[in-house]
Amino acid sequence: MLSGGPSSTESVNRGPFLTVVGAGVVGLAVAWRCAQRGMRVTVHDPAPGSGASGVAAGMLAPVAEAYFGERELTALLVGSAARWPGFAAELTEASGLDLGYRTEGTLMVGLTGDDVAEARRLWAYQQELGLAITPLRPTELREREPLLAPRVRGGAWAPGDHQVDPRRLVAALRVAAERAGAVLVPEPVEQLSDVAEGPVVVAAGWATADLTGLPVRPVKGQLLRLRTPDGGVPGFRHVVRGYADGQQVYLVPRVDGEVVVGATVEERSDRQVTVDAVLRLLRAAVELVPELAEYELVETAAGLRPGTPDNAPVLGPLPGRPGVLVAAGHHRHGIVLTPLTADLIADLISTGVPDPQLAAFAPDRFTTTRIAEGQPWS
Repeated sequence: MLSGGPSSTESVNRGPFLTVVGAGVVGLAVAWRCAQRGMRVTVHDPAPGSGASGVAAGMLAPVAEAYFGERELTALLVGSAARWPGFAAELTEASGLDLGYRTEGTLMVGLTGDDVAEARRLWAYQQELGLAITPLRPTELREREPLLAPRVRGGAWAPGDHQVDPRRLVAALRVAAERAGAVLVPEPVEQLSDVAEGPVVVAAGWATADLTGLPVRPVKGQLLRLRTPDGGVPGFRHVVRGYADGQQVYLVPRVDGEVVVGATVEERSDRQVTVDAVLRLLRAAVELVPELAEYELVETAAGLRPGTPDNAPVLGPLPGRPGVLVAAGHHRHGIVLTPLTADLIADLISTGVPDPQLAAFAPDRFTTTRIAEGQPWS
């Protein structure tokens, strides 16, 4: 088991009170870990899992998501991804539910010469960081995934970039948290003063801004869900992340016949699905895996990621508000960062001392006051 204490409910309802605001994957995971430690946890959310978690693709991609100038964030992604195998096994046992966790790895591909040239810059940077990524020739790519289009000019394999089904993950975390003693309240928290007892963890996605004043903003993402014509397993196994004539797209195959295609990144706060986005995503997807043209389009969706000015999460004590912690702003990385976020926040509440990993992601980086490393938070 990962750190987190007992998995039964024997020790719950005797420890300190804790309120979690938000029942997405991060909020539910924090609630589960804290309830395991004997805290009396209440989670407030009128619609658990209906935010970014409900429309995420579930890629656990510390390599593919390693971008220039984000070394500290990449280290956090790598650290959390390393916890996922144990976290998935423990959560499956605690909930009795299948998470759709798959470990075939991710193929990153380029359709044209220009696409490959652009991608190679990033792959070279990822290799410089010591990340596990192997460039592949077109023939090697098609040996791994015969359904890739003949036009694909090159790519790379990231064996450690895995996937999970976020909707199943939400369901499993809810069951595990409730079995550990957490109580879900289907009501919103309009302001932090409404919370009566104990420390508070704000894990409310982009709505965290209204509760805390932190610069967490909504970043729109549109995605599609396809299904195989016969309901069988899709003809490709790996997650495919590609460039197709300059359009970025990812394809996430599920064993139940679903393929998730995504996703746009838009500085907008509406949830409207647009024809333009659907056309661009479908065109790029079919250019990389032509068989997808025969799949059924079963869902279009738009969600709002919680973004921050530096694209990194906000983790730790809220300046000027004793007893309030923030676990939000994960942007594209909420699913992969769930295990580490939950453990770091639960450890902080239990010990009162922040882990050094939190320093780069503290909420006070957006203020003029920094909390000294190692200082108690409460």
